[in-house]
Amino acid sequence: MSAAPRTPEGPSISSGAPGTPGAAPAPAALPVLAEVVRSGFVEGHHRGSLVVLAADGSVELALGSVTSPVFPRSSNKPMQAAGILRAGLDLAGERLALAAASHSGEIFHRDLVQKMLVEHGLDAGQLQCPPDLPLDPVEAETYLASGAVRDRLTMNCSGKHTAMLAVCVRRGWPTESYLDPGHPLQQLIHTVVEEAAGEPVAAVGTDGCGAPLMAISLTGLARAFRSFVLAAPGSAERRVADAMRAHPEYVAGTRRPDTWLMREVPGVLSKMGAEAVQALALPDGRALAFKIDDGGGRALGPVLARGLSLLGVDAPVVTRIGSAPLLGGAREVGEIRAAF
Repeated sequence: MSAAPRTPEGPSISSGAPGTPGAAPAPAALPVLAEVVRSGFVEGHHRGSLVVLAADGSVELALGSVTSPVFPRSSNKPMQAAGILRAGLDLAGERLALAAASHSGEIFHRDLVQKMLVEHGLDAGQLQCPPDLPLDPVEAETYLASGAVRDRLTMNCSGKHTAMLAVCVRRGWPTESYLDPGHPLQQLIHTVVEEAAGEPVAAVGTDGCGAPLMAISLTGLARAFRSFVLAAPGSAERRVADAMRAHPEYVAGTRRPDTWLMREVPGVLSKMGAEAVQALALPDGRALAFKIDDGGGRALGPVLARGLSLLGVDAPVVTRIGSAPLLGGAREVGEIRAAF
């Protein structure tokens, strides 16, 4: 990999009909990060942006638009968990990992969320995340076969919401409005995001779970993950990173790439987000963040595996994460592969 930043340019794409009043200027096309190959024929592409940071924090590779704001979605969760700690909730171990999780909705996830609610005098009716099925499709089939229905406890963000409610109880803050962007907890999380990313939040939206969502650049997201692995021991940021790395199955699930990666590569901190966002940092400060522009989650594994290779990670789990076969007639006839 070249030590100098590299940002490819592409042709322009139209963002509005010619002559349309108020149409935005046509942006440059983002580079292709992954190809869809069926029977030896490239039938599609996934474009996006990706940034790699060197151990000293400098940009080593830049593909696409890495300084424009994006919604990191659940890749923001480590920062939200750090804000909860800073607000005064003393979580550790599996409970802290679950507070930073997009969990799969497996039985052990649901059981710990329920325990945390009881421990803090709360009940599931106070959770404001929407009812949902388990995020993991295998778990969802088992769950539905048992006769269960969508539930707030099962929603992948229920651990985060439980921790948010718990710290509100501890601080005497309103629980009914804990998702309001102006709530003291959300204001503190806003500050944590800006400090970790090293840049101001560009916009505040609403995530799929209903929580406030802060927009930062991919470069800022990579800086944030780097700051967590390099944070001083005992700090809120380091406590979150350490809990996630020690208990990755609570961050994701037994069949999820974040779990495999944090279990099998010593010291790595990894967290995916919806709309095909991924961020990670190695213990020496090297970091990676990317987003597939069309939100195509099927491209996430191959792009992540290629990014890990560029970072010099050589482990069997990289091949496992990068495997994305295409099927035809119930047999493998192609693949989704990285294209950079």
